[in-house]
Amino acid sequence: MVQAVNPYLNFDGNTLEAFEFYRRVFGGEFPMVLRYRDFPGNMGAPGDAADKIAHIALPIGPAVLMGTDVVGDQVSSFNPGNNSYIVLAPDDADEAKRLFDGLSANGTVVMPLQATEWAEQYGIVTDRFGVQWMVSYEGANRFRG
Repeated sequence: MVQAVNPYLNFDGNTLEAFEFYRRVFGGEFPMVLRYRDFPGNMGAPGDAADKIAHIALPIGPAVLMGTDVVGDQVSSFNPGNNSYIVLAPDDADEAKRLFDGLSANGTVVMPLQATEWAEQYGIVTDRFGVQWMVSYEGANRFRG
């Protein structure tokens, strides 16, 4: 079963500015603001990008608006309009795989479902209709920064 469905936005270096704007509009506080330097190896971000936002979250009602700054090779393909994802947070690894496999059918796997620093199972897929999805089962790998 899916525990949550949340929007995830990418920005070209102005994530914090955008989220400060959203916080003024919606209210609330950021339960987490992580920079690339907060992760082992800067998550592969080049040196000058280590201080950019790797993950930020703003609860809005029962949902959580999340975002990141694109870095490295992602910068060249960034266009406003292709910067949004739907994040699925299933309650177990089997459900994560089922969802990922289902969305991948006739779609494009951007990042295979795999263990990361923040999730036991995490993957990115663009479905056959062009919708971008992140499947994230945190399990024991929940990043505690």
